[in-house]
Amino acid sequence: MAHKRIVVVGAGVGGLVAALDLAVRGMDVTVLERAATPGGKLREVHPGGTAIDAGPTVFTMRWVFEEIFADAGASLADHLTLLPAEILARHAWSGTERLDLFADAARSEAAIGAFAGAAEARGFRAFCARAKNIWLTLEGPFIRSGKPTPVSLVRSAGLTGLADMWRISPFATLASALEKHFADPRLRQLFGRYSTYAGSSPFLAPATLMLIAHVEQDGVWLVEGGMHRIARTLADLLQARGGVIRYGTHVAQIETANGRASGVRLAEGERIAADAVVFNGDSGALAAGLLGGAVRGGASVVPPATRSLSAVTWAMQARASGFPLLRHSVFFSRDYPAEFSDLFRACRLPAAPTVYVCAQDRGAADAPAPDGPERLLCLVNAPPHGDSRPLTEAEIAACETASFQLLARCGLTLERQATVTTTPENFEKLFPATGGALYGQAVHGSMASFRRPGARSKIPGLYLAGGSTHPGAGVPMAALSGRLAAASILQDSASTAMSRRTATPGGISMR
Repeated sequence: MAHKRIVVVGAGVGGLVAALDLAVRGMDVTVLERAATPGGKLREVHPGGTAIDAGPTVFTMRWVFEEIFADAGASLADHLTLLPAEILARHAWSGTERLDLFADAARSEAAIGAFAGAAEARGFRAFCARAKNIWLTLEGPFIRSGKPTPVSLVRSAGLTGLADMWRISPFATLASALEKHFADPRLRQLFGRYSTYAGSSPFLAPATLMLIAHVEQDGVWLVEGGMHRIARTLADLLQARGGVIRYGTHVAQIETANGRASGVRLAEGERIAADAVVFNGDSGALAAGLLGGAVRGGASVVPPATRSLSAVTWAMQARASGFPLLRHSVFFSRDYPAEFSDLFRACRLPAAPTVYVCAQDRGAADAPAPDGPERLLCLVNAPPHGDSRPLTEAEIAACETASFQLLARCGLTLERQATVTTTPENFEKLFPATGGALYGQAVHGSMASFRRPGARSKIPGLYLAGGSTHPGAGVPMAALSGRLAAASILQDSASTAMSRRTATPGGISMR
């Protein structure tokens, strides 16, 4: 093969998966990570010395990781203990308005009927059918595809599939699609929240994001030991398969020779040669020149106006009482349009934010509260301007007050102890050139998903992986991006080699 030595910049999930796929196929792989631990956004913080997941908290699309581990000659079940969630999340609007969604759609339908009436239950049934159809329509030609375009989607559908393509409502917004299924504004708000999984507004994001409902119904899992354990497990498996990870290593430049990526130079001056480089960071960092001028053209500039949401989070130890928290609980503001107008138009923290609480010592079904302080992550959405307009202490304090007042109105009392607060400015420092945006570019408009860069950058030999690239944000999508990067390297290696074409990772092929 032409490519033999691979350098992966960043030990986020995408980078780890790309490195693993390549290592098990005989490549000499070195992962360089600036932090002391793997994971990237899949990170932990330690208020009071206690580890708390402070990044993604929901594990879905288990099959992605089953394929990754199987292709590496391992079993996911032997490395991670995953417990299925019976209740997906608990939702509250006040002290008396609560609604649970279940892994069993029939139970959710019954709960919605009791909460909002029979017509809304029927609307939910139709919504689920539509979400499933969107998933089935897009899984192969978009999610698993290397770099889909509108033309490739139409071509893949063929004449018989064009009706399905039209039925996924590619030009409708999520909010407008939900109006056709639900009259109750609380339900439109609840299911509109799926847009925030991609850091976007339901009033601007396409209706295709309804597919997230189907993904959740296909299984939400609790990871024993926390979400960060996923990254540690991938790192351990990579090293067991011959890959090398160097932590505390800052890559200052990605270098080129004869128009293609040729290696990296570390901040302390060391140069590491490579036949290919995988950049597992936000693609905007390349365009901003943070990896050197030679690769500045490897990705397009991401205008601040197109960034996805950031967040303000409070990771804490606290005694919780009153409200029966589950692992995942959401406390809704009363005015969703105003909330997203604040975020995307006024570019400020919402005056009345929706608050997500992940209670990491609880399961996904009702159980007694832990005896003593428990680990909580509270999150509100924030504008992604940590690089240009950092939030003031007064703004953060006002948001904190509004957030915890909402929790109190819904019945949740918190006696807070040690707390770590993270703001868009902090996220910008962790993930440069993002402004604190956590999901790459926002998915606003029917063409937004096609604007994410694919695995192949604009510079030969330089490949991209991570949540800012196709197929999108989130742990399983980042993993798929790593698979796509590895597959692209293998394909490009085979096309220049005299030997027989090498098989691409099994997780990218259709089943």
